[in-house]
Amino acid sequence: MKDPPDRKTLQKIVKGLDGPVEDLVRKDSVFKKLELNPDDYVGNPDAVVDLLVERKALLQRPVVLKGTKAVIGRPKTKVADLLED
Repeated sequence: MKDPPDRKTLQKIVKGLDGPVEDLVRKDSVFKKLELNPDDYVGNPDAVVDLLVERKALLQRPVVLKGTKAVIGRPKTKVADLLED
């Protein structure tokens, strides 16, 4: 959170993500308090990036990048699989 990804990095993450782009957005109490609609982010990489640039706390963590591939590190085995490639 001290050094959150910028727009360019978020776009790289979205492009290389292994899984649905909407999974990058935490659907927690902050998301609900902001009265956001989860359906607005399904299959919508631009909306996800715009939201995460503005609300960095909503980024699902950890996210691991290796080359052009990205994974959300839950479960931990996803990170291990990425690093083994």
